[in-house]
Amino acid sequence: MSSPTGESAHPESLSALEALHSTPSRRYLSVDPIPDDVLWSILDAAIRGPSGGNTQPWGWVVVTDQAVKDLVAGWYRANWEAAYGRRRDEILAGDAGPEGLSARGFLGAEHLAHHLEEAPVWVFPVLRNAADATNPRIGSSVYGAVQQLCLAARAYGIGSSLTTLYGGHEDELRELLGLPPDALTMALIPLGYPARGRWAQPRRRPVEEVVHFNRWGATRGRP
Repeated sequence: MSSPTGESAHPESLSALEALHSTPSRRYLSVDPIPDDVLWSILDAAIRGPSGGNTQPWGWVVVTDQAVKDLVAGWYRANWEAAYGRRRDEILAGDAGPEGLSARGFLGAEHLAHHLEEAPVWVFPVLRNAADATNPRIGSSVYGAVQQLCLAARAYGIGSSLTTLYGGHEDELRELLGLPPDALTMALIPLGYPARGRWAQPRRRPVEEVVHFNRWGATRGRP
Protein backbone atom coordinates (compact mmCIF):
# COMPACT_ATOMS: atom_id res chain seq x y z
CA MET A 1 0.00 0.00 0.00
CA SER A 2 1.26 3.50 -0.81
CA SER A 3 0.36 7.01 0.23
CA PRO A 4 -1.06 9.44 -2.36
CA THR A 5 2.49 10.77 -2.76
CA GLY A 6 3.81 7.35 -3.64
CA GLU A 7 5.53 6.80 -0.31
CA SER A 8 5.47 3.21 0.87
CA ALA A 9 3.19 2.37 3.77
CA HIS A 10 5.93 0.00 4.91
CA PRO A 11 8.79 1.42 6.98
CA GLU A 12 12.18 1.99 5.44
CA SER A 13 15.11 -0.17 6.47
CA LEU A 14 17.07 2.36 8.49
CA SER A 15 19.60 1.70 11.18
CA ALA A 16 18.95 3.46 14.45
CA LEU A 17 21.89 5.81 13.86
CA GLU A 18 20.74 6.59 10.30
CA ALA A 19 17.35 7.63 11.64
CA LEU A 20 18.88 9.64 14.48
CA HIS A 21 21.09 11.54 12.05
CA SER A 22 18.37 12.25 9.48
CA THR A 23 15.27 13.35 11.36
CA PRO A 24 15.25 17.14 11.20
CA SER A 25 12.11 19.18 11.66
CA ARG A 26 10.09 19.04 8.43
CA ARG A 27 7.91 22.13 8.13
CA TYR A 28 6.80 21.92 4.50
CA LEU A 29 4.15 19.23 4.71
CA SER A 30 1.75 17.83 2.13
CA VAL A 31 -2.00 17.74 2.73
CA ASP A 32 -2.05 14.09 1.62
CA PRO A 33 -3.61 11.82 4.26
CA ILE A 34 -1.62 9.41 6.39
CA PRO A 35 -3.02 5.85 6.23
CA ASP A 36 -4.59 4.74 9.50
CA ASP A 37 -2.39 1.68 9.83
CA VAL A 38 0.73 3.82 9.48
CA LEU A 39 -0.53 6.30 12.07
CA TRP A 40 -1.28 3.53 14.55
CA SER A 41 2.17 2.04 13.98
CA ILE A 42 3.81 5.41 14.68
CA LEU A 43 1.81 5.87 17.88
CA ASP A 44 2.56 2.31 18.98
CA ALA A 45 6.27 3.07 18.63
CA ALA A 46 5.88 6.29 20.61
CA ILE A 47 4.42 4.60 23.66
CA ARG A 48 7.42 2.25 23.81
CA GLY A 49 9.49 5.25 24.83
CA PRO A 50 11.00 5.60 28.31
CA SER A 51 8.67 6.24 31.22
CA GLY A 52 9.97 6.75 34.75
CA GLY A 53 8.87 3.82 36.88
CA ASN A 54 6.83 2.69 33.89
CA THR A 55 4.07 4.95 35.20
CA GLN A 56 3.15 6.09 31.67
CA PRO A 57 1.45 9.28 32.86
CA TRP A 58 0.61 10.28 29.31
CA GLY A 59 -2.13 10.41 26.75
CA TRP A 60 -1.86 11.15 23.03
CA VAL A 61 -4.55 13.30 21.44
CA VAL A 62 -4.64 12.88 17.67
CA VAL A 63 -6.37 15.77 15.93
CA THR A 64 -7.77 15.53 12.41
CA ASP A 65 -10.85 17.73 13.00
CA GLN A 66 -10.40 20.72 10.69
CA ALA A 67 -12.38 23.07 12.92
CA VAL A 68 -10.07 22.34 15.85
CA LYS A 69 -6.99 22.78 13.69
CA ASP A 70 -8.25 26.07 12.27
CA LEU A 71 -8.86 27.51 15.74
CA VAL A 72 -5.53 26.44 17.22
CA ALA A 73 -3.66 27.55 14.09
CA GLY A 74 -5.06 31.03 14.63
CA TRP A 75 -3.56 31.14 18.12
CA TYR A 76 -0.32 29.81 16.72
CA ARG A 77 -0.09 32.48 14.03
CA ALA A 78 -0.77 35.26 16.52
CA ASN A 79 2.07 34.00 18.71
CA TRP A 80 4.31 33.57 15.69
CA GLU A 81 3.71 37.15 14.62
CA ALA A 82 4.38 38.49 18.11
CA ALA A 83 7.59 36.50 18.54
CA TYR A 84 9.05 36.40 15.03
CA GLY A 85 6.83 37.63 12.23
CA ARG A 86 7.12 41.30 13.13
CA ARG A 87 10.90 40.91 12.91
CA ARG A 88 10.82 39.30 9.48
CA ASP A 89 12.94 41.86 7.63
CA GLU A 90 15.45 42.01 10.47
CA ILE A 91 15.82 38.23 10.65
CA LEU A 92 16.08 37.76 6.88
CA ALA A 93 18.76 40.45 6.79
CA GLY A 94 20.76 38.43 9.30
CA ASP A 95 20.42 40.95 12.13
CA ALA A 96 18.33 38.90 14.52
CA GLY A 97 21.03 38.50 17.15
CA PRO A 98 22.61 35.30 18.49
CA GLU A 99 19.24 33.77 19.38
CA GLY A 100 17.80 34.42 15.94
CA LEU A 101 16.84 31.93 13.25
CA SER A 102 18.82 31.63 10.05
CA ALA A 103 17.00 33.00 7.03
CA ARG A 104 16.34 29.47 5.81
CA GLY A 105 15.14 28.35 9.22
CA PHE A 106 12.92 31.39 9.50
CA LEU A 107 11.26 30.76 6.15
CA GLY A 108 10.53 27.15 7.07
CA ALA A 109 9.07 28.15 10.43
CA GLU A 110 7.07 30.92 8.76
CA HIS A 111 5.64 28.45 6.27
CA LEU A 112 4.56 26.15 9.07
CA ALA A 113 2.93 29.05 10.91
CA HIS A 114 0.98 29.99 7.78
CA HIS A 115 0.00 26.43 6.85
CA LEU A 116 -0.14 24.57 10.17
CA GLU A 117 -3.80 23.60 9.82
CA GLU A 118 -3.07 21.91 6.48
CA ALA A 119 -0.97 19.15 8.06
CA PRO A 120 -3.22 16.08 7.89
CA VAL A 121 -2.54 14.89 11.44
CA TRP A 122 -1.61 16.64 14.66
CA VAL A 123 -0.51 14.86 17.80
CA PHE A 124 -0.62 16.46 21.24
CA PRO A 125 1.38 14.51 23.85
CA VAL A 126 -0.41 15.10 27.15
CA LEU A 127 0.80 14.58 30.72
CA ARG A 128 -1.53 13.82 33.61
CA ASN A 129 -1.03 15.49 37.00
CA ALA A 130 0.89 18.29 35.30
CA ALA A 131 -1.54 21.20 35.01
CA ASP A 132 -0.36 22.81 38.25
CA ALA A 133 3.19 21.48 38.22
CA THR A 134 6.06 23.77 39.14
CA ASN A 135 8.79 21.25 38.37
CA PRO A 136 10.73 22.56 35.32
CA ARG A 137 11.63 18.97 34.42
CA ILE A 138 8.04 17.77 34.20
CA GLY A 139 8.37 17.32 30.45
CA SER A 140 11.08 14.71 30.89
CA SER A 141 8.26 12.25 31.54
CA VAL A 142 7.19 12.30 27.91
CA TYR A 143 9.82 13.77 25.61
CA GLY A 144 11.67 10.49 25.12
CA ALA A 145 8.44 9.00 23.83
CA VAL A 146 7.86 12.10 21.68
CA GLN A 147 11.21 11.59 19.99
CA GLN A 148 10.27 7.98 19.31
CA LEU A 149 7.13 9.21 17.60
CA CYS A 150 9.20 11.47 15.36
CA LEU A 151 11.67 8.67 14.57
CA ALA A 152 8.87 6.23 13.77
CA ALA A 153 7.31 8.82 11.47
CA ARG A 154 10.70 9.20 9.78
CA ALA A 155 10.81 5.46 9.11
CA TYR A 156 7.55 5.80 7.16
CA GLY A 157 8.77 8.84 5.24
CA ILE A 158 6.55 11.17 7.28
CA GLY A 159 7.82 14.53 8.45
CA SER A 160 7.32 15.99 11.88
CA SER A 161 8.28 18.94 14.01
CA LEU A 162 7.83 19.73 17.67
CA THR A 163 6.42 23.10 18.62
CA THR A 164 4.86 24.84 21.61
CA LEU A 165 4.07 28.14 19.90
CA TYR A 166 0.35 27.67 20.53
CA GLY A 167 1.09 28.49 24.19
CA GLY A 168 -0.96 30.91 26.23
CA HIS A 169 -4.23 29.15 25.44
CA GLU A 170 -3.92 26.09 27.66
CA ASP A 171 -7.27 26.45 29.40
CA GLU A 172 -9.05 26.94 26.08
CA LEU A 173 -7.15 24.02 24.58
CA ARG A 174 -7.98 21.80 27.56
CA GLU A 175 -11.67 22.48 26.99
CA LEU A 176 -11.38 22.14 23.23
CA LEU A 177 -9.70 18.72 23.50
CA GLY A 178 -11.78 17.56 26.46
CA LEU A 179 -8.70 17.01 28.62
CA PRO A 180 -8.95 16.08 32.30
CA PRO A 181 -8.47 19.08 34.63
CA ASP A 182 -5.04 17.84 35.74
CA ALA A 183 -3.72 17.32 32.21
CA LEU A 184 -1.27 19.54 30.33
CA THR A 185 -0.29 19.43 26.68
CA MET A 186 3.47 19.24 26.29
CA ALA A 187 3.80 20.00 22.58
CA LEU A 188 2.08 20.02 19.22
CA ILE A 189 3.52 17.70 16.58
CA PRO A 190 2.17 18.16 13.05
CA LEU A 191 2.68 15.09 10.86
CA GLY A 192 2.63 14.87 7.08
CA TYR A 193 4.48 13.62 4.04
CA PRO A 194 7.15 16.18 3.14
CA ALA A 195 6.12 18.53 0.35
CA ARG A 196 9.67 19.74 -0.31
CA GLY A 197 13.20 19.25 0.92
CA ARG A 198 14.96 15.98 1.68
CA TRP A 199 15.95 13.80 4.56
CA ALA A 200 19.36 15.03 5.60
CA GLN A 201 21.56 15.45 8.62
CA PRO A 202 20.67 18.82 10.17
CA ARG A 203 23.45 21.33 10.62
CA ARG A 204 24.63 21.67 14.18
CA ARG A 205 27.56 23.21 15.98
CA PRO A 206 30.49 20.78 16.17
CA VAL A 207 29.96 18.26 18.95
CA GLU A 208 33.40 19.13 20.35
CA GLU A 209 32.14 22.65 21.09
CA VAL A 210 29.11 21.66 23.12
CA VAL A 211 30.24 18.57 25.05
CA HIS A 212 31.89 19.11 28.44
CA PHE A 213 33.68 16.44 30.50
CA ASN A 214 33.14 16.32 34.25
CA ARG A 215 32.59 20.09 34.52
CA TRP A 216 31.46 22.92 32.26
CA GLY A 217 34.24 24.25 30.08
CA ALA A 218 36.32 21.10 30.22
CA THR A 219 36.30 20.07 26.57
CA ARG A 220 38.47 17.72 24.62
CA GLY A 221 39.00 16.85 20.98
CA ARG A 222 37.60 13.77 19.39
CA PRO A 223 40.03 10.92 18.77
